Amino acid sequence: MQVTTEEIIYPCSDGQPMADSTIQYKLIVTIKEGCESLLKDDPNVFIAADLLWYPVEGRTDISQAPDVMVVFGRPKGDRLSYIQFREYNIPPQVVFEIRSFRDSQIKINKKFSFYNRYGVEEYYLYDPEKNELTGWQRIEGLLEVIEPMEGWISPRLRVRFELGSEGLEIYRPDGQKFLSYSELDEQRELERRRAEQEFLRAEQASQRAEEASQRAEQEAQKAERLAAKLRELNIDPDSI
Repeated sequence: MQVTTEEIIYPCSDGQPMADSTIQYKLIVTIKEGCESLLKDDPNVFIAADLLWYPVEGRTDISQAPDVMVVFGRPKGDRLSYIQFREYNIPPQVVFEIRSFRDSQIKINKKFSFYNRYGVEEYYLYDPEKNELTGWQRIEGLLEVIEPMEGWISPRLRVRFELGSEGLEIYRPDGQKFLSYSELDEQRELERRRAEQEFLRAEQASQRAEEASQRAEQEAQKAERLAAKLRELNIDPDSI
């Protein structure tokens, strides 16, 4: 008898949209790209947004697609989904969720149960409508709520969380804020203008120095001509 094992297909889509609003989408992209920038020099950190994660081998019915997930110990690179048993059984350590206006409390509770059960170390849930941030940290095997969240520094990412008047703010260890694409464009434009202004100031200073040098040279030549004229008159210019 020949035994054949049929390959299990893990779907790469759950049929759900990535975001239900522009606010949610902007936050997801800002956090994901902020983490990418923060950890760009570490080849063994995988970061993804809205990617299906399958924590149990052979169970295609058990999955979750975190808005943003960070996996330390796995290489960067493209994936159709995060199939944990193919990734040395390493679960995402840090997960972010941005609450949609359509999310029921039951759905939120199910996500917490999933992350609690399958090994997430840090879980952050932000509600943009209420401007509320809730966080949990794994302590003695269970996700325990973080109090207070204001000013909390992630043990894994070393980023600091603040709630400003305009919403969630995340700061890198060097104090730089996670920025959206539009904010990054504005910052680059300001830096470009600042560089142009510095170049113009340096150019003007160089021009002023050149003009001063030319005037000094002209004065020196004028003095030399005067000295020569005095010598023609048998007058020692040094004696005057």
